[in-house]
Amino acid sequence: MTYTEIEYGVSEGVATITLNRPDKMNAYTLVMDTELRHALNAAEADDAVRVVIVTGAGAAFCAGADLSLADKAFDHEAIGLEEPLETHRDRGGITTLTIYDMKKPVIAAINGAAVGFGITMTLPMDIRLASENARMGFVFTRRGIVPEACSSWFLPRIVGISKASEWMLTGRVFTAREALDQGLVAEVLPAQSLIRRAREIAADIARNTSAVSVALARQLLWKMLGADHPMEAHRVESRCMFWTGSKADAREGIVSFLEKRPPEFIMKPGTDMPEFYPWWSDRPFR
Repeated sequence: MTYTEIEYGVSEGVATITLNRPDKMNAYTLVMDTELRHALNAAEADDAVRVVIVTGAGAAFCAGADLSLADKAFDHEAIGLEEPLETHRDRGGITTLTIYDMKKPVIAAINGAAVGFGITMTLPMDIRLASENARMGFVFTRRGIVPEACSSWFLPRIVGISKASEWMLTGRVFTAREALDQGLVAEVLPAQSLIRRAREIAADIARNTSAVSVALARQLLWKMLGADHPMEAHRVESRCMFWTGSKADAREGIVSFLEKRPPEFIMKPGTDMPEFYPWWSDRPFR
């Protein structure tokens, strides 16, 4: 696929996706939506990719939906999406669910303004880093619409229901420092250090961890958020421990530690996942 509104590149096991409409503050369009999801799927399918970084070109990360249609911007009939209410799916939600089911860790490098879908797209990502220049906002109620992209599920699980409610109901824009204080982002960095730090974390994962172990750990963390009892985690973790314990990567992890050398893991998520993966059933949209 030829990308026109994002950039995609892979280097040293890290795929970098850059939202690329800097003159429009990387405002989100249907084209960008299609391209972003294609790039995420490409990274997921490529065993050479261990980690994905998502960032923005220019001064903004993503200013949310493109409002060039003015008062018709969220009117699906006006923009030519003739879908009945019963079957319509929020495209932001399709994208965040794509990220949610990925085997690869995803790092958000939030380099500037991130509002609306610009911030909700990052919620299923695993690590969020922010520039000191970043400003964020779940601004939906100030635009006469509602939270989307499954954010009413993700955000309370990240920051708690009280803070999620305050941010969502007021729709106010807040600073990167507030996001750090509330646990929405892991680090706030000078603008010039943001991508370097994201790549440093990505390189640490790529060089020192088993890709299959990371894939299983990532899905254990996300899927257990909906479990009603720790026994659910115990059941799946027991299967994963039993399975991984006899595999090549476990042997290499132990031997490399004892020999005091970097590990050389060989197992690939594309070919070497356990037979019981996925252990959950996909939820149909109905």
